[in-house]
Amino acid sequence: MLPATFKLCCGISHQHFRNMTGLKRIAGAALAHELRRMKIKEHFLSGNWDILTQKKKFQGALKAEEEGLERNKTFNAEELSYVKQGEDALQKALGILNQDAEWTTEIKMENGDNVVSKVLPGIGKVFKLEAVLDATMEHVYNELYEKVDQMSLWNPSVKHINVLQKIGNETMVTYEIMGDTAGNIIGQRDFVSVRHCWKEESLCYLTGIATQSKFMPPQKGFVRAETGISCIILHPTDNKKTQFTWLLSMDLKGWLPKSLINQALSQAQVDFTEHLRQQLSASLFSISC
Repeated sequence: MLPATFKLCCGISHQHFRNMTGLKRIAGAALAHELRRMKIKEHFLSGNWDILTQKKKFQGALKAEEEGLERNKTFNAEELSYVKQGEDALQKALGILNQDAEWTTEIKMENGDNVVSKVLPGIGKVFKLEAVLDATMEHVYNELYEKVDQMSLWNPSVKHINVLQKIGNETMVTYEIMGDTAGNIIGQRDFVSVRHCWKEESLCYLTGIATQSKFMPPQKGFVRAETGISCIILHPTDNKKTQFTWLLSMDLKGWLPKSLINQALSQAQVDFTEHLRQQLSASLFSISC
């Protein structure tokens, strides 16, 4: 409680004081958000990863300050926590992608698709797929982010997916049930994930990481698996195609041999990319008609 004399001298009411405190919280959240964005940009500019070094200096990589401040005023603490999880996952992914050495080839396809892997302390085995898609970056982005709840229609590895929460235009929380594998050797797995999008004028990042949601606690009959990190980078090429890079680590939980998991994940990346190609082609055909 403020002394009455202090309130009279300063002309500050309880309501004004509470408002000031609220503004401090908003400013603090905005500052923390901006510091995270600066860290991401630092990876973005200083990394030696091929896609990054081929690009011009990234002017205007961060969103307008006013937009960021307005977002922090609008979102509650839980929503801001999800945004932070997505941004931190992106920063972590960029740090991994900047490590050029010691990637081991897992799968090399005749069409040029390539999956490599490496083992990282505290993370485990991570996989990186690189491919070229015959579609524009915006087209790929729409299929993978804007229409994510329709993914089960074209991707057999996803039995069901729905958006539990949408937080602005850049972040969402999703629930996903994995599709049956050959012989159903992995069993029923489901996921709750934060999906975060960051679009720069020439690049698009789609990041995912495991989270918890009050709207979807663990379900009976399912093993709740976790996405350690998933980061898709879309980079437009000169011929209106898209360079597609996908970093993935996943913990499927349960008593599964690591050799089986590793084989399943690397093959799943290849299969997903092929299904995505088919969907991009089909959707482009439907638009042209």
